[in-house]
Amino acid sequence: MSFDLKNKQRAYLAGMAAKMQPIFQVGKSEVTPEIVDAIDEALEKRELIKVSVLKNCMDTPANVADTLAGRTKSTVIRVIGRKIVLYRPAKKPVIELPK
Repeated sequence: MSFDLKNKQRAYLAGMAAKMQPIFQVGKSEVTPEIVDAIDEALEKRELIKVSVLKNCMDTPANVADTLAGRTKSTVIRVIGRKIVLYRPAKKPVIELPK
């Protein structure tokens, strides 16, 4: 489930994420149910998170991003190198997006 974000909103979120450190790492075991659950919880609290894909992960960062977004019902904001930025508005949104 992807959210229709305008380019301005996507750029705004990417700018916010630029200052963030990754809070999860996907490695050799790739995308496990445990990591999906943890990312799902983090998205509910933070709305915007950064995930790092380690070099020992057999899947590409883009594939990992698509898988995580699909399983957590979030939107991939950006994939740069081995970093993924995911966004999903919480039930009580914290981040106010530009119009």
